[in-house]
Amino acid sequence: MRLPELRVMGVDPGLTRCGLGAVEGRPGAALRMVAVGVVRTPADDDIGARLVAIEAEIERWLDEIRPDAVAVERVFAQHNVRTVMGTAQASAVAITCAARRGLPVALHTPSEVKAAITGNGNADKKQVGTMVTRVLRLDAMPKPADAADALALAICHVWRGGAQNRLAQALARRGAPGAAVTLPPGYRHPGAGR
Repeated sequence: MRLPELRVMGVDPGLTRCGLGAVEGRPGAALRMVAVGVVRTPADDDIGARLVAIEAEIERWLDEIRPDAVAVERVFAQHNVRTVMGTAQASAVAITCAARRGLPVALHTPSEVKAAITGNGNADKKQVGTMVTRVLRLDAMPKPADAADALALAICHVWRGGAQNRLAQALARRGAPGAAVTLPPGYRHPGAGR
């Protein structure tokens, strides 16, 4: 059975630069880029104004892109608490915007995304950008790196998380909203490990 195409919007959260990218496709088939960009907010603006600006742009993207799911980078511990807090706040905005529309949200760690895209969970930003460019058959690497990272999140989700989200959506359409989807132990998505 051929899986339907899935349109995923990836969000690489950040206060100064929040990467946004969307791809469409299915595991085992060529993916295509739908859109890519970055929301920028001035560091000296009030935190509330910055979060409102990020929310407005994410909402605009959701209106225009109409994704089936949203993939957000999972916040991870860093030595710089201020950076972690800003990332967490921008991440919460993205999750809230998607949840408000009833869209499935998946959180992927940076190492999970790197492993899915490059085969190496410790890949650097240039390696991720290079592979995103190849996978999507782009003429140039998306810049800044936040934009490439957002596309990488979306690609990772199509390859690794798309099947589970499609099952959840199918259950919801059958009148079982919020129904838990449990995949068999050892299940490996066909796009995993690419």
